[in-house]
Amino acid sequence: MTKEELLEKANSLPLAPGVYLMHGRDGEVIYVGKAKKLKNRVSQYFQAGRGHNIKTHAMVGLVEDFDTIIVGSEFEALVLENALIKQHMPRYNILLKDDKGYPFVRLSREAYPRFSIVSRASDDGAKYYGPYGGRFETRSALDAVRAALHLPACSKTFPRDIGKERPCLNHHMGRCDGFCRADMTAEEYNRRIGLAVQLLEGKVRLVTAQLEEEMQAAAENLRFEEAAALRDRIAAIRVLSKRQKVFAGVCADTDVWGLYLGAKCCFAVLHYEDGQLTGREAELFAPPALEDEAAVLSALLLQYYGGRAVLPREICIPAEIEDQEVLEQLLTEKAKHKVILRVPQRGDRAHVLALAAANAREEAERQTTSQERSDRTLELLGKMLGLPETPEWLESYDISNTGSDDIVASMVVFHGSRPARERYRRFRIREVSGHPDDYRSMEEVLTRRLTHYMEQDRKFMPLPDVMLIDGGEQHARVARRVAERFGLAIPIFGMVKDDRHRTRALITPEGREIGMQSTQAVFSLIGRIQEETHRFAITFNRESHAKSVRGSTLDGIPGVGEVRRTALLKHFKSLKAIRAASLEELQAVVPKNAAQAVYDWSHPRAPAEAPRSETAGAIGGHAETDAEDL
Repeated sequence: MTKEELLEKANSLPLAPGVYLMHGRDGEVIYVGKAKKLKNRVSQYFQAGRGHNIKTHAMVGLVEDFDTIIVGSEFEALVLENALIKQHMPRYNILLKDDKGYPFVRLSREAYPRFSIVSRASDDGAKYYGPYGGRFETRSALDAVRAALHLPACSKTFPRDIGKERPCLNHHMGRCDGFCRADMTAEEYNRRIGLAVQLLEGKVRLVTAQLEEEMQAAAENLRFEEAAALRDRIAAIRVLSKRQKVFAGVCADTDVWGLYLGAKCCFAVLHYEDGQLTGREAELFAPPALEDEAAVLSALLLQYYGGRAVLPREICIPAEIEDQEVLEQLLTEKAKHKVILRVPQRGDRAHVLALAAANAREEAERQTTSQERSDRTLELLGKMLGLPETPEWLESYDISNTGSDDIVASMVVFHGSRPARERYRRFRIREVSGHPDDYRSMEEVLTRRLTHYMEQDRKFMPLPDVMLIDGGEQHARVARRVAERFGLAIPIFGMVKDDRHRTRALITPEGREIGMQSTQAVFSLIGRIQEETHRFAITFNRESHAKSVRGSTLDGIPGVGEVRRTALLKHFKSLKAIRAASLEELQAVVPKNAAQAVYDWSHPRAPAEAPRSETAGAIGGHAETDAEDL
């Protein structure tokens, strides 16, 4: 179907809640979405000028047809959408990895029970403790419990392997009491397991008290080695109680969400129990075809908690979502207790929300290559500027002058987010004199630049995808006027600075400002381009001014050209030193005739003694050297 036919079909839909399925060319379901009003939502995909992001635009370009399922309420639409996403696994939906759930500690039911970590409790006769906040933290705590009680962490199976081999390295390091030895009993093993269970249940004081009684008894019976071992075990458990925060309970009390949408997208969930951080999960996901952060967050929450057996009582999220009440209802019914979605604005919850966001950003950036970051930044820039395609070549201009003299301009080129220094160009302004005029100077520079392009000068090809002018609305307007004179349609924007001379926004020739502070990657890129353009212009201006000062003094001396002038300045370092040099010192640097001319210039005769010369009027004059486009 054509886009016009798809729009016509969408406009015929009812204003009712439901789910829509987008089909590709082979009938494959490529996207599943929900809507309060199907007609309004689905028709937006096929309306011209909606300004979808790049991924949505690509998805819509593949749609050949769509189906809809009308339901009775938003709640039913939410449930059905989740089920259809799991069934079809559409490539343009957010697809998380298999649900892991909150971790449980499992204690097997056998003569020598063993601990393990599982995703959910099962009805298999084993004992389960938890759930706990995160798998890494739970594993670390379980390892610490084993080490404190000297329980085995190896893969040996008891009683099968008892007495068959020598004890492993853990026994010789004092981390295990060697229950694989023949003199160790099942009773002692199970007694230690009982103490481990009490530790997992948070009964640290009870376990410590029991071990202290055993230590006192051993000391009274003169079993000092055993008493010392119990003392060390008590100390290890006390350290464990301070370092490890594994809590028992029916659920994690609070989950705090952080979300980062960049070159790689990531969410992070911090699990809190009784005010203590007990775990963290972070997962990357593909950049979504959804329109905003709230829509992405809604899809993530539904998938993340949809397959979990245990849910928190409170979920803190960074933005309000459209179907928040409906999702709360769904999660509450699933958890069998009240689940609240909250958007903290201040206080401790807002602080941990910022912490979760930092975790998400750090995880995403850690796994993002510099090229991926660059591509994503340019994609965001293109979207902000309303460009039909992601820009690749960025060209920037700045004017620099010293009063009314030495007016120069710089042209800096970025390929992606990297400077393409081989394409930098410098201009000496020729048509503006007497007083600075940035507008006329910019007009001259761009006219010369585009003339080179029209003449197929390879040094000035290709044209940029975006042209950035250091200045405001009027500068951008001048640049566009020049481009239109050549019949070229180049996106042109001025770079507006704040009071600290930093670019704070871009501005169109019509005067519309485009803020960048909310998108840090784009803000940093434009700032770097502006700084590099200014640096390149200032450097050329200083070089040009220094050359003018030197040239106005030395260029009029007969026999002293560029090479000899450079040699003199290099040797004597300054004009003052040249004036003070003797004839012999000058002859050591330049030929005799040139040395004599410089010496005569440095030691002028009295007016009555001055001989008439054809070159007298040239001495001290200014010889302009016109810099060409480099």
